[in-house]
Amino acid sequence: MFVDKARIFAKGGKGGNGAVSFRREKYVPTGGPDGGDGGRGANIIFEVDEGLRTLMDFRYKKKYEAMSGENGSRKNRFGKDGEDLILKVPPGTIVKDEETGIVLADLTENGQRAIIAKGGKGGKGNVHYKTSTRQAPNFAEAGDYGEERWIILELKLLADVGLVGFPNVGKSTLLSVVTKANPKIANYHFTTITPNLGVVNVIEEKSFVLADIPGLIEGAHQGVGLGHEFLRHVERTKLLIHVIDISGIEGRDPIEDFEKINSELKRFNPVLASRKQVIAANKVDLLEDEEKLKEFEKAMNAKGYKVFPISAAIKRGLKELMLYVTELLDKIEDVEIENVDPNHKIFKLEKKDKDELIIKKEGHDYIIKGKAIEKLVYSTDFTDIDSIRRFQSILKKRGAFEELKKLGIEDGDTVKVYDIEFEFYD
Repeated sequence: MFVDKARIFAKGGKGGNGAVSFRREKYVPTGGPDGGDGGRGANIIFEVDEGLRTLMDFRYKKKYEAMSGENGSRKNRFGKDGEDLILKVPPGTIVKDEETGIVLADLTENGQRAIIAKGGKGGKGNVHYKTSTRQAPNFAEAGDYGEERWIILELKLLADVGLVGFPNVGKSTLLSVVTKANPKIANYHFTTITPNLGVVNVIEEKSFVLADIPGLIEGAHQGVGLGHEFLRHVERTKLLIHVIDISGIEGRDPIEDFEKINSELKRFNPVLASRKQVIAANKVDLLEDEEKLKEFEKAMNAKGYKVFPISAAIKRGLKELMLYVTELLDKIEDVEIENVDPNHKIFKLEKKDKDELIIKKEGHDYIIKGKAIEKLVYSTDFTDIDSIRRFQSILKKRGAFEELKKLGIEDGDTVKVYDIEFEFYD
């Protein structure tokens, strides 16, 4: 099954906690702190695998969480870093943050990698908190949480040239004749329901990838028919071959068809509509009136388009068309599809989220919450007076006590900080 879009949740690993430890060697009865740092949480990394063709692997498993780092230990031993979680994706995969739509990575080349969710930093061991006045710190730092977000994966085919046109105009037949691709072909609309790729090689040492993409109908820019599923895959192409049924055996008007298709492209993406187009007037073997072809060529030439009369069924005019396309591609610059955020900042907690304190009153209790405070709680040993003093000092510096007073707190009232409760005294 061809799957070209997926929604998944990615969460980097939590950093390991720093250790609280003291030297206990035989002839060092009052040894100093020797708690090691926690290991880094694992990253979630996407890697391009050219052997993949769809996003099928992400259809059933939706949530991915990387390993946490190990905690630090005594004798200044660092915790082991978490092993990165590497997820394989096909070439042409775009990774977007669901909430903002910002592009985090555009993965096109085999082996290309991008870190999508970074693991948290490991916490510092108590050896880092020794000072001239605090010789035996009985606390350490907790590890940071990893980054997490819902993300959207979109596959946009890596093709140099795309075949566009109404259903049943002969695009699949054309692809099968000029490449070794084997698309499904039959004489009814929408035979092609998934994109097909093939390599065209008419000049030695020069080739290009040709994509036969499901037929387009009016309203496709709004998602009608195959709509966006079609249009997504022509965005990467450098050039479009617009296939027209010149025979009119189905009662269609070639010029009208040409205008309708381009209108849909323009409404979906004006940049896409500006791509260089070459017209393949197909099914000339079924044409009863040659004047119809001449009129069409004259109208298209006036608009600046080059027309190639062809018949994919009897292989007429195909070599000339493919030679022209090959030479034209050398003159066209590569297409830049997406502007990627190189720092992937969208996945990092905003500074205001990191620092924000939530202080409120619930019934008779006062509640303090916030990312930084949560980390502080898990970094504090509430059985040690020095650790408690540090906890109180940080709360005071952050303005927590002033906010509590504004809410009307009085001596003896209960303050809850996550799982910790204490009585307030000014």
